[in-house]
Amino acid sequence: MMHILTTRILRTGSLLITFLLVSAPMLMAQEAETAGQSKNALQKYVLDGGPTMLFIGSAILALIALCVFNFINLTKAKFCPDDLKAALFDHMANCRVRSAIELAASHPSYLGRMMAYSLPNIDATRPEDLGRDGVEDAVADFSINENRKNMTWINYIALVAQAAPMLGLLGTVLGMVGAFGTLAQTGQADPTQLAGDISEALLTTMWGLITAIPSLIAYFFFKNRLNNLVSDCHHSAEELLNASIQTVNQDAYLAKIPEGIAT
Repeated sequence: MMHILTTRILRTGSLLITFLLVSAPMLMAQEAETAGQSKNALQKYVLDGGPTMLFIGSAILALIALCVFNFINLTKAKFCPDDLKAALFDHMANCRVRSAIELAASHPSYLGRMMAYSLPNIDATRPEDLGRDGVEDAVADFSINENRKNMTWINYIALVAQAAPMLGLLGTVLGMVGAFGTLAQTGQADPTQLAGDISEALLTTMWGLITAIPSLIAYFFFKNRLNNLVSDCHHSAEELLNASIQTVNQDAYLAKIPEGIAT
């Protein structure tokens, strides 16, 4: 399901980029025909940025697609659903480890897959801790492998945040090269002839920053969101294991309570 959703998002982004690449030359041609007329917002703030705006526009579309994907992917229902946690707790509190493993294996959530991977490491020959070390090591191994997959899509946002200012700088350099080229041809600094190149330089810088700043915010937002969801799953796993250990050692726990305090 996640692979299909990813494919659809990337396909939609590709169609939007293709439309932009096809329509931009036509819009630029219309701008040239209406040079003597007043420019609208699209012409003033986008098309005047030159060809570099195509790449910055692609970065913006990639950012939108990645944010939508991560909003859909990083949810409590897909990591630590309350219904699964309650059902697993019931099994573990009654020491039905096999039933807990079967239930976890049938659930596609992060917690379900993590418990299905780690619970088989429970050691019934060690009633004092049920082999806690082996279970915790399995939880850590699962998290390392699984978090790498989730962080890949978040790291792409960081890539957009780093690439956007560079694209803006590229447009700035191209605009300044054009301005100095105009100076070399005319031999005088005519503001009307330099305005187009300077506008291109400033617009690409502006759009590069406009793309980079939200990308940076989105990167840390989704990174913290992933860390919090994974932390909830680890805390739930610890609660489930403690529930079984306490049940197995219930008599020992009760024996430690002095008479008159137990209720």
